[in-house]
Amino acid sequence: MRFAILPLLFGASLLSALPAPPKAASKDSTSETARRAFLQVLDAVDAGWFGQPYQGITSVEMQGTLGIALSGAAVNQKVDNLSQGQVKGNSQGGQANLRVKGTYFANGDFRTDLAGDFGTLLYTRRGDRGFLYSKEQNAYTTRVNLAPSDAPTTYMAWFRQTLNDIKAVYIDAPTFKASLAGEETSGGRTLQRLVFTAPTKPWDAKRREQGLAQSLGFWKRGRLEVTVDKATQMPQRLDFRNDEQGVQTRMDFSYSAGNKLQAVNLSNSSRGFEGPGWLRLGYGGDGLMSHVAGELASQDKKVSFAMNLAWSKVRGATFVAIPPAGATKRGREDLEIQLMVGLASRIFDLQRAGLNLRSVAIGGK
Repeated sequence: MRFAILPLLFGASLLSALPAPPKAASKDSTSETARRAFLQVLDAVDAGWFGQPYQGITSVEMQGTLGIALSGAAVNQKVDNLSQGQVKGNSQGGQANLRVKGTYFANGDFRTDLAGDFGTLLYTRRGDRGFLYSKEQNAYTTRVNLAPSDAPTTYMAWFRQTLNDIKAVYIDAPTFKASLAGEETSGGRTLQRLVFTAPTKPWDAKRREQGLAQSLGFWKRGRLEVTVDKATQMPQRLDFRNDEQGVQTRMDFSYSAGNKLQAVNLSNSSRGFEGPGWLRLGYGGDGLMSHVAGELASQDKKVSFAMNLAWSKVRGATFVAIPPAGATKRGREDLEIQLMVGLASRIFDLQRAGLNLRSVAIGGK
């Protein structure tokens, strides 16, 4: 009996010596792997796109142009929406061109001078004081949005804070479900796909207009797929959609030496703005962005801009937030409506269509 059991014991000892079969990766471990990979992407973007060159940089001066072109169909649709169907527009379309010159501090202080089809405007804020002034109307409003209480003092910290906001939503919070979507090879590079999903409601064409905060927060829900170069951790392609807000876009990134962002090509399928777009960046010898230009176009509208950038380490704003002497103070809504009336009479030809902007509610319904 003793000898009969020896083969069984020997077999059992062999089995115990064999390595255990690998366990299938759990959904939780896959999710954590995707989150860690995306964190590495954000760190690589911080170092390559921004990072060390902006250490100590407190302000940037921007100077350039902004153009907006609308077809007659787009203008007429806006007339119909603003008047709630009471007025039918008869516009042939138009365009607005602005010259922009401004100084912007990382801590939120700024001064912007605008000249063009909106008239001549000065918009500024320093600390908790600011105003918007129209030269043509010799009027101003002091109702301006304040800077956040935790605003950074340098642009290196400002860029990092922006990336931390993305990290808080996609990595730290449980809102998005993270997963790995496989790998592919392109141009000799191995690309990894990361997917983050937070379901939204379906698109509702009859829904009321939403507030600005909700519009700007569209990226906090939806489906994001990031295609990453595994060698550099730099994003190569980004696909995002938020069905509830009608947002769907694809971005393809290209880089220059040192992983500096050189260009972004957009394929936009968002409702009301379907069409291509692009962004181009240039750099100075100090490694700082010196020029940025872009365009977003659709069938009936186009927005384009080109700006030169000059960075500085000055300690604080030298401009004052005091309206010109003799100017008339107005409420914010009243001044904004007057600016729209002036714009309409100059480029959109809305007044010939019979639209009285003073009788139309401006903003969310």
